[in-house]
Amino acid sequence: MKPAPFKYHAPSSVEEALHLLAELENPKILAGGQSLMPMMNFRFMMPSNIIDLNQIEELSGIEQRDQTIHIGAMTRQHDIHTSSLVKYAAPIICDAYDLVSHRQIRNRGTLGGSLCHLDPSSEQPCFISALDGTIDVIGPNGRRSIGIEDWTSMYMTPAMLDTELLLGTHFKPWPVGHGWAFLEYSRRHGDYAIVGVAVLVTVNENQEITKLAISICGISFAPCRLKVAESTLIGMRADQHAIDVAAQCIDSIEDIMEDAHNSSEYRRHLAKVYTQRAIELAFQRANNTHHGQNTH
Repeated sequence: MKPAPFKYHAPSSVEEALHLLAELENPKILAGGQSLMPMMNFRFMMPSNIIDLNQIEELSGIEQRDQTIHIGAMTRQHDIHTSSLVKYAAPIICDAYDLVSHRQIRNRGTLGGSLCHLDPSSEQPCFISALDGTIDVIGPNGRRSIGIEDWTSMYMTPAMLDTELLLGTHFKPWPVGHGWAFLEYSRRHGDYAIVGVAVLVTVNENQEITKLAISICGISFAPCRLKVAESTLIGMRADQHAIDVAAQCIDSIEDIMEDAHNSSEYRRHLAKVYTQRAIELAFQRANNTHHGQNTH
């Protein structure tokens, strides 16, 4: 298959890209192209104009500003995966990228592209959700920030205007010594997750949970934060009982999505099993740090 005819544009600045986005008819942004190009080849998408962001250097990079980690929209997934700063500040991201597609895809794929494509089973919005990340966009009216909980407006549709451009995301790292885990179930390694679970936790010297985040992908059109479980487990001991309580909270989730291959009940079962496993691993890593075995 070949794409429908289109005109190609390669701006060298954010300002030029915004101008093209506002002036051109039926435009589409090209980031890594790992999702867009196949969709164009099969003519699921037929843009009249392609705006390629790969020449805009200011959209790439990973840096720490004060207590916040900033990742540019055009930063390659491989660069994030192998970043020493990310590995130290947010090791859950590196664990997640172990499961994202294959090396060839990560070499070209970008974090921003994934956040805009918003596949419900994508690992990247899920770990940004667990980290309470913020999405930064820019448009004709200037910059604005959107919390990850408000980023998905509908199925595979981000909450940004057609005239806006994604700049990147930022988040505050969890304290040194926190526990983390990202686990998923997929048909084959490199496939999108049927269900994936991101967990972050801190415990005190008495092994009591002081902070917790649990986010699940693959069960809804947006990452699902288990807010009830998170609040319920605060103050509880980091043990099997807490794990069981968290898994039980999944029973109350309504409208779990299904498809031709996976029923909603099967996805619910996977969510419970992998939530239990992810929390157990996060507890172990948090416990190790209290015994001088920091696994960062």
